Amino acid sequence: MSASNAAAFLAARDFIFRHREDYATAYRDFRWPELDRFNWALDYFDPMARGNAQPALWLVDEDAGETKLSFAELSERSSRIANALRGLGVRRGDRILLMLGNVVPLWECMLAAMKLGAVIVPATMLLARNDLADRFTRGRVRHVIASSDVAGKFADLPGDYTRIAVGNAVPDWVPYDKGYEASADFSPDGETRADDLLLLYFTSGTTATPKLVLHSHQSYPVGHLSTIYWIGLKPGDLHLNISSPGWAKHAWSCFFSPWSAQAAIFIVNQRRFNAKGLLDTIARCGVTTFCAPPTVWRMLIQEDLSAWKVRARELVGAGEPLNPEVIERVKAAWGLTIRDGYGQTETTALVGNPPGQPVKPGSMGRPLPGYRVALLDGNDKEQKEGEICVVLQPRPTGLMQGYQADDGGVHTMAGAVYRTGDVGSIDNDGYLTYVGRADDVFKSSDYRISPFELESVLIEHPAVAEAAVVPSPDPLRLAVPKAFLALAPGHAPDRATALSIFQHCRTALAPFKRVRRLEFAELPKTISGKIRRVELRRAEADSQRGGQRASLEFWEEDFSESEIGKRSERATP
Repeated sequence: MSASNAAAFLAARDFIFRHREDYATAYRDFRWPELDRFNWALDYFDPMARGNAQPALWLVDEDAGETKLSFAELSERSSRIANALRGLGVRRGDRILLMLGNVVPLWECMLAAMKLGAVIVPATMLLARNDLADRFTRGRVRHVIASSDVAGKFADLPGDYTRIAVGNAVPDWVPYDKGYEASADFSPDGETRADDLLLLYFTSGTTATPKLVLHSHQSYPVGHLSTIYWIGLKPGDLHLNISSPGWAKHAWSCFFSPWSAQAAIFIVNQRRFNAKGLLDTIARCGVTTFCAPPTVWRMLIQEDLSAWKVRARELVGAGEPLNPEVIERVKAAWGLTIRDGYGQTETTALVGNPPGQPVKPGSMGRPLPGYRVALLDGNDKEQKEGEICVVLQPRPTGLMQGYQADDGGVHTMAGAVYRTGDVGSIDNDGYLTYVGRADDVFKSSDYRISPFELESVLIEHPAVAEAAVVPSPDPLRLAVPKAFLALAPGHAPDRATALSIFQHCRTALAPFKRVRRLEFAELPKTISGKIRRVELRRAEADSQRGGQRASLEFWEEDFSESEIGKRSERATP
């Protein structure tokens, strides 16, 4: 084990703790630890967990009751599983597809794979057969650990790979529970280099075939020091993050960040999302730090949040930008501000609003310690609005190694910056505001339109639960903003609702930004829950080319000036 590298990691973490509300000092003086050999599970987690009876994992499952495990118990159990996997032929560098829900073996397997030096390929339970075939081929998978509920998806996937089932017995699959019979004394077969591959993520593929993102034994385990800083985690916290296994955000906030901060991970498993049930559990169990994507926050504010006396200290949102309306509703109920943050599968948290700092409405914050960010145009010129780019001199530890090439190698990043593909703007105080994906921003009558800005206005209307804005081809203006809308319960997709929304937009938006067309529809999403605007753009272009209008589509010109010019009571948020 590398005691000196572990000490360097802890020193950097403790610096983050000391300056958790002193952004200027933290940003100016933080330095990523320079590591050569490092295995987070062996060098940090096991020594920290030795004899540590503090809770590390607390699962609340509406079907299976509650489970609590300490750091010491998880250290021992993961060592048993590591020895069992070694006995089944798992070797250093082997790739393990992990397809589990929020069950204890998920955390045990993550630790065990790290101890072995194996590569983890996280996979959501929602993957279909073709998705799995792609992961097997391009991900070079040699072993599978999956819930018995999804074992059937592997029935016709060819190959000589190890099959381990968690849950009920599955013919020709090794029962996971047998692994607990292995020895709790684990010895690694050698040292782990800090830049050895640890995680292989398939991006969610909102526009194309998923890319393969490669992370090392330091880029996520150490890189999430920036995420700890953004969330404001402290030792002893009880941290709840709403995220599904298989996606990078789950590793962000349901694994590395809480345990690196010596906080407990809290999980609520529900068959179907139940806002009241979730809020009851948060209040009863004393959650102190809570992270959820905007979709969840939008559902939570449908309830009277003031009815729940929560003990939360920190609230954050991630996955997509938070709309100001949501932030204000939560603050009014709980007196807490949801602090937005920004990052990608390819990075850790790189922009955010850390605790104790002024929060500007609509802004996702400032660059976090360890990251330098520039907004660039296509010619690499710095602008007040441009593509969000990570400066690579020096290269931040939390950035991926690169994308996997077709031959299994790594497409390393060339040049002075890593381009995120997202567009942002920056104010004079250094606060960044999300504008949209580079391929989502469009022009209307030569004005640049940010879909996110319009969507934020739309969801202020009480009838609108979710919104996606895309360009609709127009012979006069080139394109006009069109909104696809999912309605909140109790609102009908009719002419009266459309009129009320158009009235609201006319009041809240400048004329060149106004939504001119809208359609009530179910929004297409990726399996990670992100809206597929590219699909809506394509469908809208096709329908306009064919001169078609959907049955639940309304245009501003369908209404008279006397109708749309007056703001009705129904349009008031």
